[in-house]
Amino acid sequence: MDKIIISNLTKEYKMYHRKIHRLEELIFPWRKKHTTFTAVKNLDLKLEEGEVLGILGRNGAGKSTLLKMITGVVTPTIGSMEVNGKISSLLELGAAFNGELTGEENIYQHGQVMGLTKEEIEKTKQDIIDFADIGEHLNQPVKTYSSGMFARLAFACAINVNPDILIVDEVLSVGDVAFQLKCFKKFEEFKKNGKTVLFVSHSLEDILKNCSRCIVMEHGEKIFDGETKEAVDFYKKRIAEDVEKKLGNSINYIDKNNKKTSKIPKGSNYWFKKMEYNKEVETYGNDKATIIDFGVFDLEGNIVTTMNNDDEYIFKMKVQFNENLENPVFAFGIKDVRGMDLCGMNTEIQKVKTGKYKKGEIAIISFKQVIPLAPRKYVVSFGCSKYTKDGDLEVFSRKYDALFIDIANKRFTSGLFDLKTEIDIEKGKNEG
Repeated sequence: MDKIIISNLTKEYKMYHRKIHRLEELIFPWRKKHTTFTAVKNLDLKLEEGEVLGILGRNGAGKSTLLKMITGVVTPTIGSMEVNGKISSLLELGAAFNGELTGEENIYQHGQVMGLTKEEIEKTKQDIIDFADIGEHLNQPVKTYSSGMFARLAFACAINVNPDILIVDEVLSVGDVAFQLKCFKKFEEFKKNGKTVLFVSHSLEDILKNCSRCIVMEHGEKIFDGETKEAVDFYKKRIAEDVEKKLGNSINYIDKNNKKTSKIPKGSNYWFKKMEYNKEVETYGNDKATIIDFGVFDLEGNIVTTMNNDDEYIFKMKVQFNENLENPVFAFGIKDVRGMDLCGMNTEIQKVKTGKYKKGEIAIISFKQVIPLAPRKYVVSFGCSKYTKDGDLEVFSRKYDALFIDIANKRFTSGLFDLKTEIDIEKGKNEG
């Protein structure tokens, strides 16, 4: 069953350069004194029951406007929208609160705004009080609350009304660490119960962890809709592309959907060809430098594809410079097969001055270390880039999801990392 059906949804705002222009247009409607800003444009979207939809996009992309239209806070300019089920929004926490009322009184007011009966509010009130955990402040006017207490109560009200559709916009991390843990546990409970969720976050890790599908928005338009990992990769590349436009460069993409050939020269002695190479590796950058080879070695210099998480290995890449460059940043990273970044290293973090390179020179970069991950298959990526004076990351060359590696260990582990735990148990004497 489709929980949300959106067709050709558009939201436009009138923009006035001076306040008097608004009044002039009101009195003389034929005199157009405004320009039009389109926050959301011609958006189509279907969301099925039980889906967790991630929404990615930079500030101003239209994410919050879309959510406000779905919740009914904002009226669309054109388009149609069908919402099947009760919505609870973690979008503007406490929007229904009255500062003069106590916390307990606001619980009733919020419930009424959500369409709950008095009996339904009574049934959930204690759950809200326990979740917010603000003690005696519950009987004080909300206007006396700290921002943290206000957020705790507002979050508790929004999350405990048992909605069919939950809308979350960057608010799971409110309050202290203990309260954040409760928030995430409650969110996991919603997912397990098959609730439909729209999830907006700038944290790519949270999007990868929580969402079954993801869209990317830019300038009010939906520019990607699909599998979450692909959406995150698309979003990262889009950001890199915008930096290149800002710098006046041209970024080149070589991916599984492009017939353009790889920059890696033909030959039979390249490292990556002796490993489990990902034929759908995504390559992009502005070609000021090019990663022409990469691999993983043991300390004797042998190519390895299976690694023991107790031993040291060397992650290598070979970079050819197509322009004169100074102090580029070399990096490698390891992800799980879902695309979650787990660990990695770069020369910027290690404060390594990488030196000057002339056009035509080649550098071989080695990262020597232990990888204490739990036994399973992982994906390795490599990169060469540099931060501009404005703090933007200029990508020279990237090999995303380039190699598959297997981590092995003789011991069982719990979670993502092997903590190398040693357990000792002693029997003590009765001190009674």
